Amino acid sequence: MAQQDAAPNGGGELHDIVSAVSRGAPEYRQCPHPMYAALREQAPVCRLTPPHGIDTYLITRHDDARDALSDPRFSKNMRGAIDTYHAVYGSFFDALDDNVLFSDPPRHTRLRRILRSAFTPRRVEQMRPRITEIAQEILGECRKAGSVDLMTAFAFPLPVAVLCELMGIPQEDRPEILEQFAEVTRSRFDPGRKAELKAAEERLQHRLERLIADTRDHPSDSFLSDLVQAEEQLEDPELVASLWVLFFAGHKTTAYQIGNSVLNLLLRPDQAAKLREDPRLVPGAVEEILRFEGSVETSTFRYAAEEARIRDTLIPKGSLVQIAISSANRDPEKFASPDELDVTREGLQGTHLGFGHGTHYCLGAPLARLELEIALTLLLREFPDMALADAQEAQGAWLKGPVAAFRGLQHLRIVLEPSRPDEDPGEPALASVASGK
Repeated sequence: MAQQDAAPNGGGELHDIVSAVSRGAPEYRQCPHPMYAALREQAPVCRLTPPHGIDTYLITRHDDARDALSDPRFSKNMRGAIDTYHAVYGSFFDALDDNVLFSDPPRHTRLRRILRSAFTPRRVEQMRPRITEIAQEILGECRKAGSVDLMTAFAFPLPVAVLCELMGIPQEDRPEILEQFAEVTRSRFDPGRKAELKAAEERLQHRLERLIADTRDHPSDSFLSDLVQAEEQLEDPELVASLWVLFFAGHKTTAYQIGNSVLNLLLRPDQAAKLREDPRLVPGAVEEILRFEGSVETSTFRYAAEEARIRDTLIPKGSLVQIAISSANRDPEKFASPDELDVTREGLQGTHLGFGHGTHYCLGAPLARLELEIALTLLLREFPDMALADAQEAQGAWLKGPVAAFRGLQHLRIVLEPSRPDEDPGEPALASVASGK
């Protein structure tokens, strides 16, 4: 059975590899690991010429990547390079994207300090029973279908429901707000939908403003309620932008990671068997799968606020800088046998870069880890014989397109109980989860 492992020679000449990575070629998006292996060896700091036309330097080795993620010369402040930012993202994103992700200290420090109260280990652990309950409810619906597209039936509904709980979005408001989030997401990076995107962003912005006002008038025990009542408060535009980035980043990364985890375990029955036999291995396995096939393939863009040299490559001031997280996490200089998935591998937390590093280390990492742990534990326990409906189809379902931000599956058809007659894949469960059904 074919697996998504890297070939040592990268499968082509360096020029062809750089071209494929620059334009997001289908063969690169399908399996980037051989090309990353070649870049680590031959061009660890590589100049790309992507479709947006701005020189971008891709960093692929682990030690360079770790350093670059916390290098103050590489700025995340969109206001410092607004023309570059608009060239990449378009011209209507300023309000929603003026958030903690696209900021530098001291503003980033202030925003992060206020927001991180939602993701302390203690607060996240208190959510374990409720997250488990939500996951069991969703899997109960999956069991009725027998055969499902795991992405639409479970992987996406779980983090969406958890984030709605965290934000305190009332059940009756969830369908409307979720549809507005989805409308903005659909229009991004599509040059033909500029008018739709502007209108969608304005609708979402106004709807989140109403949510904040309602929360202020009717306090609860939600994270959003804590934020609006905090002694050190965010301004309403900062709250709106924070809710957007927490939802957008928090549901996609976790959803795709659930899919990546299940696919790679089902392709390697011996690894899945180890977790079934000893569920105590699951937390460590989450770290290993984050390293092996993380859902964040490359970092969000940084730009060189000043000239910088990494190894033998000079990165000019004003250039974009991107860190290849998937490549760094398979660097043989850092990890032994990096192209092998080993759920018993130890000592990974704090060494892999699946959640980033430094100032912009993922705020939601504790929550994501818990969701992944619960999802895998329940799936392996409740459906011990689950199998891929079509292994070849599953391995061909990776996200496509020119932007290698996420590494994830478009769909993942799973037969949960092979002894039952196969049925049509389940329909998306977002609506039922949002309505509390």
